[in-house]
Amino acid sequence: MTTAQQQLDAWIDAHFDEEVKFLQELIRVPTDTPPGNNAPHAERTAELLAAMGLTAEKHAVPEAEVKAAGLETITNLIVRRRFGDGGQTIALNAHGDVVPPGEGWTHDPYGGEIADGKIYGRAAAVSKCDIANFTFAIRALESLGLPLKGGVELHVTYDEEYGGEVGPAWLLDKGLTKPDLMIAAGFSYQVVVAHNGCLQLEVTVHGDMAHAAIPDSGTDALQGAVHILNALYALNADYLKVRSDVEGITHPYLNVGLIQGGTNTNVIPGKVVIKLDRRMIPEEDPAEVEAALRRTIAEAAARYQPPRGGRAISVDVKRILLARALKPLPGNKPLVEALQKHGSELFGEPIPAVGTPLYTDVRIYGEHGIPGVIYGAGPRTVRESNAKRADENLVLEDLRRATKVVARTLLDLLKSA
Repeated sequence: MTTAQQQLDAWIDAHFDEEVKFLQELIRVPTDTPPGNNAPHAERTAELLAAMGLTAEKHAVPEAEVKAAGLETITNLIVRRRFGDGGQTIALNAHGDVVPPGEGWTHDPYGGEIADGKIYGRAAAVSKCDIANFTFAIRALESLGLPLKGGVELHVTYDEEYGGEVGPAWLLDKGLTKPDLMIAAGFSYQVVVAHNGCLQLEVTVHGDMAHAAIPDSGTDALQGAVHILNALYALNADYLKVRSDVEGITHPYLNVGLIQGGTNTNVIPGKVVIKLDRRMIPEEDPAEVEAALRRTIAEAAARYQPPRGGRAISVDVKRILLARALKPLPGNKPLVEALQKHGSELFGEPIPAVGTPLYTDVRIYGEHGIPGVIYGAGPRTVRESNAKRADENLVLEDLRRATKVVARTLLDLLKSA
């Protein structure tokens, strides 16, 4: 006798070539963020979904809100599938936006090329693969025609790289969705139940621009910035002593990812802008972290003595991102157990429930009281897939197996008896 689980697996196998072609089409429409002109991808995705009998609601975010978030266009998508009265609604969220491809590719970053059992392209692993994974898991579940309870929603959003405020947060704040549980795009081998938070600050150091031939007439903002940088980087030694109790997460860390300033080589820089990224473990209070960083910056600026008696530097600090940590909510246990069970069977190894030092927009669902986990068709590690690097790729068999894991999990959680 063929079981419902076996029927799911067989349907996914029979339609896997179609799933791969769907993913290729998703990769071929760029969603580089920045600049974040992502509405065209949403339109194409909705078109592809409609061809499979899945109607996507298009929720265009007003231009002013998109611009305020630093992006150009965003249309978020929701596909709703109701199977029966009662039961829970499970959201499946994957983001379509991605960092620009950069240099060093040996495959077309927008080609969706297949070689050696892998698909290559920007967002092949993070996370257009999970738009495909979740779509075909829903279709497989529908193919059974069984009496189920509850429903499933597919959320395709487009600002994960910028924090999720005009993606999942916008949908939830507008009351457009309120699921009971959620699964977000992630790694296929692990069930991620927690992740780091992230605070990003823009620090502007003001000096006094002057001609390089008469340096005494100005104050070098870059030298002042270096003084502040040294104070910031010194914090990492202290952060090594702060340890998280969540498996997979170690300690906080501070990185300066962007420095801009000066006008020309023969001019004393009058302004330098530093953008820093502070990763926060789940146990930390974001307000305390930000206050401590601002204090370190202010104290370093006050201690800096410009050479030759120049005037003091001044500093402005602006928060550009606050992504709170994802903390496990008690209601996520059925999700975790089902994903671990089916993942172990299909991947042939134990599937741990861990934390990750990355941050995602999944924490927004958690902040709204919706228990969730991160699980998807991505690789064992970001490094393994070259995610956010040249030649990003995904092993196609991982996509197949992850789709089966998600479909089986949905069946377990929605079956009526």
